[in-house]
Amino acid sequence: MVFRGTISDAADFDPTADAETLYNAMKGIGSDKEAILDLVTARSNAQRQEIIGAYKCSFGKDLIEDLKYELTGKFERLIVSLMRTPAYLDAKEIHDAVKGVGTNERCLIEILASRNNKQTQDMVAAYKDAYGRDMEEDIITDTSGHFKKMLVVLIQGTRDESGVVDADLVQQDAQDLYEAGEAQWGTDEAKFIMILGNRSVTHLRMVFDEYEKVAEMSIEDSIKNELSGDFERLMLAVVQCIRSVPMFFAKRLYKAMKGLGTADNTLIRIMISRSEIDMLDIREFFRLRYEKSLYNMIKDDTSGDYKRTLLNLCGGDDDLAGEFFPEAAQIAYKMWELSAMTKVQLRPTIRPASDFDPAADAQALRKAMKGFGTDEDTIIDIVTQRSNAQRQEIRQTFKSLLGRNLMKDLKSELSKNLERLIIGLMMTPAEFDAKMMKKAIEGAGTDEHALIEILVTRSNEEIQAMNSAYQSAYNTSLEEDIQSDTSGHFCRILVSLVQGAREEGQADLERADADAQELANACNGESDDMEMKFMSILCTRSFPHLRRVFQEFVRHTNKDIEQIIKKEMSGDVKHAFYAIVRSVKNQPSYFADRLYKAMKGLGTDDRALIRIMVSRSEIDLFNIRKEFKEAHDVSLHEFIQGDTSGDYRKTLLILCGGED
Repeated sequence: MVFRGTISDAADFDPTADAETLYNAMKGIGSDKEAILDLVTARSNAQRQEIIGAYKCSFGKDLIEDLKYELTGKFERLIVSLMRTPAYLDAKEIHDAVKGVGTNERCLIEILASRNNKQTQDMVAAYKDAYGRDMEEDIITDTSGHFKKMLVVLIQGTRDESGVVDADLVQQDAQDLYEAGEAQWGTDEAKFIMILGNRSVTHLRMVFDEYEKVAEMSIEDSIKNELSGDFERLMLAVVQCIRSVPMFFAKRLYKAMKGLGTADNTLIRIMISRSEIDMLDIREFFRLRYEKSLYNMIKDDTSGDYKRTLLNLCGGDDDLAGEFFPEAAQIAYKMWELSAMTKVQLRPTIRPASDFDPAADAQALRKAMKGFGTDEDTIIDIVTQRSNAQRQEIRQTFKSLLGRNLMKDLKSELSKNLERLIIGLMMTPAEFDAKMMKKAIEGAGTDEHALIEILVTRSNEEIQAMNSAYQSAYNTSLEEDIQSDTSGHFCRILVSLVQGAREEGQADLERADADAQELANACNGESDDMEMKFMSILCTRSFPHLRRVFQEFVRHTNKDIEQIIKKEMSGDVKHAFYAIVRSVKNQPSYFADRLYKAMKGLGTDDRALIRIMVSRSEIDLFNIRKEFKEAHDVSLHEFIQGDTSGDYRKTLLILCGGED
C-alpha cells in the first residue's frame, strides 16, 4: 500500500531524549505548549508509544496523565488523543458514542463504515481491554432496527478482502439489490445488509457500476429513495467508503467545520486517524469538492495551539487549482461519468388532488375571505393540496362562478410573505418566473443570483413560456430589460440563455472531446477569450453533452472545470458558469445549496426561498430535500421550521412535504 499520510517515522529517533523534552516542557509553572505540539506531531504513533514507555522508565510517571493535567480544552483532547494507539482511540470514541444518555450515531457510522477488517478487530479487542465490556453488546443495547443489524455486521470485521471478483456474482448482486429495492413495493433491507456488509471493495465497485445499468440510477439514489434515518446514513457512508474513503473523510471534515460552530470531536478524530494513512488524498479530494483547501479551512475555523497542531497534521496548503494527484483525477473523472450515466428519477412533493372539484374549491376560498377576518387555514390547505394546473381551473371557476378575480381577493386578504407565497402558487409557472425575473431586475440593485438561477435551470420550453408571459405582463421584452440592467460578459451570458435555444438530446462523444479540448486551450489564453469560449459551449450545449465535456476536460487538463471557474474567473460571470456546472452535475444539489444560503446566518432571503419552494414543488423538491439533508446534516423541514414562522412557515412546510 502506497503511503499517503502526512505524519511518518522521525529519523534519528531517540525516545528517551523526547521523553525528557516533554518532561522539561511540563515542569514548573505553566507548560511549553509549542514544544509539546511540535514534538508530538513530528513523531509517528508507534514512536509516541515508545516515548510513553521511556517517560515512565525515566520519571516513573504516566505521560498521558501529565499531559491531561498540564493542558486544557480542545488542545488537551487533541494531544492526548494523538498519544493513544489507533485501536484504543477508536475504542474510546465508540465508548463515548454509546455511553450515557443519547447515542452519537454519526460517530458510530463514521468509524464502522470506514475501517478495514484488521482495524475493526483491533478496535474490538482494545474496547474489551479498556472497558471490560463487549463492544457488540453495548452497540446492540444502544441501537435498534436495521441500523443495529448493519452495525453488528460491520463490527465482525469479516468483509471479503481476497480481491477475487466473480463476474456472475457481480451481476447477480446488482440484480438482487435492484429487486430488493427499486423493483418492488417496500424494501428488502436484509439483502442490502448482506451484500453491502460482506462483499469486497473491488467487487462492490463493479456491482455499483452494474447496478446503474440495471436500475438507470446510482446505488446512492436508490438508498435515498428506499431507506431512511440512521440506517440510510449508514448505508450511504458504506457506499461512499467503498467508492473512496478519502472522499468520504473530505466530506466529513467539511461538514465538521462549515457554518456556525465546529464539530471539534469529529475534526480531531479524523485528523488523527488519517494522518498516517491518506491525509494527502483527503486534502486533494477536499480541494476537488470545495472552494478552499483543507489547510485554509482549518486556519479560518480554529485558533491558538489547537490550530497549530491541526495544521501540522494537515501537513501543508494546496494550491486551489493545481493539478490532481493521479487517484483524485480518476475520482473526478469517475464522478462525471457517474453523473452522465445516472438517470435521476425526479420526485415532486405536490401532486394533483384526487376527486378534484374546482367549483367547491372556489366557493370554499370565497367563504374563507368573506366577512370579518380571513380563514388562512382553509386558503393554505386548498392551495397547497392542488397541482398548479388545478389551481388554474380554480382561478377560472372563481371568475365564472362568482364574477370575482381570485388573485385580487387573495392580495387584499393576505399580507407579507404569506401573500407572496400563496400568490406565487396561484400563478402559472411561466407567470411566476416572469414576475421573479422582473423583481430581480427592477429597482435599485439587481439580484444577479436570481437571474442566474432561473435562466440556468429552466428548459427551453419554460424559458420561451416565461418570455411570452413577461411580454404580456410588462409590455416589454425580457431580453431588452436584461440588456439595460446588466453589462459585459455577464449580460452576454444571460442574453444567450434567455433565447431558450440550448441544444437538446444526448451527448456526442466525439464532439464532447473536441469541446473539452477547446475549453482546455481557452484556459491558456486571455481572460476575455476564455470567457467567450466558455460561453459558446456552456450556454448552448445540452446538459447530457456537457457532462461528457466536463468529464473529458479532466482527462485533458488533470483539473476540474469547477476549480478552473473559481480560480480564473470573477464576479457574476464566475457565478453564472459555476451555476451551469453545478446544475449539469446535479441540479437538485444546486437548489439545495441555494436554499441553504437563503436561510443560513442572520436574516432570510425570503424571495429566494419562495421562488425555489414554489417552482420546484411539482418537479424535484423531494430530491432537493434529500440532497439538503446529505449536504448539511439537517433536514430542509427542520431548517424552514427554525427560520420562518406563522402561516408562512405552515405553507412552506406543506410544500416541503415531510421531515427526512
